[in-house]
Amino acid sequence: MKCPYCNTADTKVIDSRPAEDNSSIRRRRQCTACGKRFTTYEKLETMPLMVIKKDNSREPYDRSKIEAGVVHSCHKRPVSIQQVNAMIDEIENQIFNMEEKEVETSAIGELVMRKLKQLDEVAYVRFASVYREFKDVNTFMDELGKLLKNK
Repeated sequence: MKCPYCNTADTKVIDSRPAEDNSSIRRRRQCTACGKRFTTYEKLETMPLMVIKKDNSREPYDRSKIEAGVVHSCHKRPVSIQQVNAMIDEIENQIFNMEEKEVETSAIGELVMRKLKQLDEVAYVRFASVYREFKDVNTFMDELGKLLKNK
């Protein structure tokens, strides 16, 4: 790491700790040439993930889109925001563990539905009705039938 004061490339780490957000490391460094101290932040570089939509267009992965769908599905249900965040964290872990640069929305949607089914069945049916684009009451009833058979 170059010293911001004298541009010497030789610096040493004198203190290292997690940053406030726990997603990076805060390091106090000291230049071996001029003796001045400065702070750097080290963050894990993640590979950019692209999402392939139904129309084959691509856009960067956005956690807030999953969050919005799940929160909407859980509206007025006994599901806390902590449960929602934990579920989305699990989904993200599964997505990133695939180690793919591109993931189809259908794969993400199926992961969300599987997790919602475990969390709250009403939220699951709400999400499924939008995600699977139920065209009529019979399609909706078929999904409810599957849900009841698995009990």
